[in-house]
Amino acid sequence: MNHLSLFLLGSLFIQASLSAANWPAWRGANGDGVSSEKDLPVKWSPTENVKWRVPLPERGNSTPVIWGKRVFVTQPIEKEGRRELHCYDRADGKLLWQKGVTYKEKELTHGTNPQCSASPVTDGERVIAFYGSAGIYCYDMEGKELWHRDLGKLNHIWGWGPSPVIYGDLCLLNFGPGPRQFLVALNKKSGVTLWQHDEPGGHSGEKKPEEQGNQWIGTWTTPIIIKAGVREELVMSWPKRVAAFDPKTGKELWTCAGLNPLVYTSPIHSDGIVVAMGGFGGSDLAVKTGGSGDVTSTNRLWQHPRNSQRIGSGVISAGHVFILNETGVVQCIDQKTGEDKWNTDKPRLTGSGGRTASWGSMVLAGDKIYVMNKSADTFVLRAALNFELLSQNLLNEQTESSPAPSDGEIFLRTHKALWCIGAK
Repeated sequence: MNHLSLFLLGSLFIQASLSAANWPAWRGANGDGVSSEKDLPVKWSPTENVKWRVPLPERGNSTPVIWGKRVFVTQPIEKEGRRELHCYDRADGKLLWQKGVTYKEKELTHGTNPQCSASPVTDGERVIAFYGSAGIYCYDMEGKELWHRDLGKLNHIWGWGPSPVIYGDLCLLNFGPGPRQFLVALNKKSGVTLWQHDEPGGHSGEKKPEEQGNQWIGTWTTPIIIKAGVREELVMSWPKRVAAFDPKTGKELWTCAGLNPLVYTSPIHSDGIVVAMGGFGGSDLAVKTGGSGDVTSTNRLWQHPRNSQRIGSGVISAGHVFILNETGVVQCIDQKTGEDKWNTDKPRLTGSGGRTASWGSMVLAGDKIYVMNKSADTFVLRAALNFELLSQNLLNEQTESSPAPSDGEIFLRTHKALWCIGAK
């Protein structure tokens, strides 16, 4: 082999290693909850396989992101009206820096959804945090502010939560839900708006739907970028539909009807099929990618008109969709046909804590699925056609967050603390 070939192979190896070690965004590098980790811990407790635990100042629902030796977490300080980004040393949990903004204007939210529920995103040079009505902020890795943008006021009775996404030189964000709802692409280096897609919004929810002549409506989706043949598609779950856009220009490529007006989950994708799931007893569907225009009648593979409440997002493994409903019932759905393989048994993940409901999104690592409930019970399932619970790990704390794997460790955020699970 010549020197160039060796150099390219070395570069690919380094890139693969960095990709495995980092968890740079909400649901990982591809936004689908899939990790390349092979040796994650399967069992732990408050005293077993805990590398460190550091207290957090207040509750919060966002999930950590990890790059190299740093762990980033968004954090509200509710009494002070602060919305912050905290940076921790992954070796020992030491707080390296914290930056943020004070915003004391009234902003609606649900009692279980404190501000700063959006996870940050990083590319190793900058880290971007979305603070809702307080704006979107970009910092370098040492905490120096590079830019910020005021995108307007959010106004929904249940608050907000979509996380920013970095794609090339773009920072993509679903600004919503509420009367104003749009998808925007900012230059990640300057914050300048490059394109914006406005989607019909809904009311804030302060009044009953019948009093406002409208339905409960909104999406908390974080967009994903997928490969569809020779092109890339930005896929969004909107109220009543799922749609794909050209991520570079914002041009809408295709749309598929069949979702309900409230969508909490993010879409997932595998083998040319997108699966989108609604919430609040809503509908879900599967649609083939790569289409043009309205593909409801041509590319939609299946639709379930009504399902359980879903807050967290699922994963796809070997042609099957795995999803944990808010009620604790876990499902295995055939990606191509929509058949619920576990419909007869309806396995339920209850754990041993007092809060059996779940807002957590799944993480897939090899043939194992990791997901948390509100008691910070982390369940480890086999990603297989037959239901198999490998372990359940209780931390005795409350959470509405999701696991973040990185380089053989799992980072968990509860209302009280940030945990690093791994060998001491």
